[in-house]
Amino acid sequence: MDFKEKVAESYRQIQDQICKGLEEADGLGRFEEEVWEREGGGGGRTRIMQGGAVIDRGGVNFSAVHGKLPEQIKKSFGVDEDDFFATGVSIVIHPVNPWIPIIHMNIRYFELNEKVRWFGGGIDVTPHYIIEEDARFFHSYLKDICDQSSPLFYADFKSWADRYFYINHRKETRGIGGIFYDRLDPEKSGLSYGEILNFSEQVGNSFLPIYTELIERNKDKSYSDKHKTWQALRRGRYVEFNLVYDAGTKFGLETNGRIESILMSLPPQANWHYNFKPEQGSEEEKTLGLLKQGIEWIS
Repeated sequence: MDFKEKVAESYRQIQDQICKGLEEADGLGRFEEEVWEREGGGGGRTRIMQGGAVIDRGGVNFSAVHGKLPEQIKKSFGVDEDDFFATGVSIVIHPVNPWIPIIHMNIRYFELNEKVRWFGGGIDVTPHYIIEEDARFFHSYLKDICDQSSPLFYADFKSWADRYFYINHRKETRGIGGIFYDRLDPEKSGLSYGEILNFSEQVGNSFLPIYTELIERNKDKSYSDKHKTWQALRRGRYVEFNLVYDAGTKFGLETNGRIESILMSLPPQANWHYNFKPEQGSEEEKTLGLLKQGIEWIS
């Protein structure tokens, strides 16, 4: 088994583990799987849960694709070769209860040849209502994972996430960030490819303990129509980011990716309200006030 096949197999196992754990956490919902093939090479497994007790809609997708890079992607990457391989796991969960946050995770590996190959990914949380204790738990967990590989990773990747998950036209972050990294290779990281794979696997394996904890903390909290209205507006912000700025969405569309798998990140329902202004002193106003870059959630 060569290295790229080893990465793909590891990611398949991570997808399996996460789906099993999310079904247990939800208690009602089950994932439906669709196995697909990509015209041009490769394919994947799309797994979607809808209408669960906890999960309104969630997707846990695996793909391993290969073929020819489009010219615009070659220019973006600054490469001349066009035979590529890419594999990854991508997750987005939209919960029923507005006190449970939206969560996104992606781990991925891209290869053109032995010299041009890298890892990317990250995990971030988009609360409908920011709960500072939950934010501290989330970031502390990520820092522990990063510190096991490099003392530089958390600060660098946390700052990268703050910059990346930013809705520029709103002048606000999508949520409370997390970690984000791209084109991570031995030259940039000081780690071997095997060690970077181990870090990628640790990020993937962090998903279940992080999200099941956030579910347990918040799933039994009561909510009103006002809370659901705000949830729909916050989902709208999520949609805006994914369709305007998200690099993964753009890459999928430009490489002839599977549309249903790419757009599984969107919520089942989202609203937009013209010139919405939260009530002074409300939880909604507090959340908007914390959607800023550079907040240090842990000391």
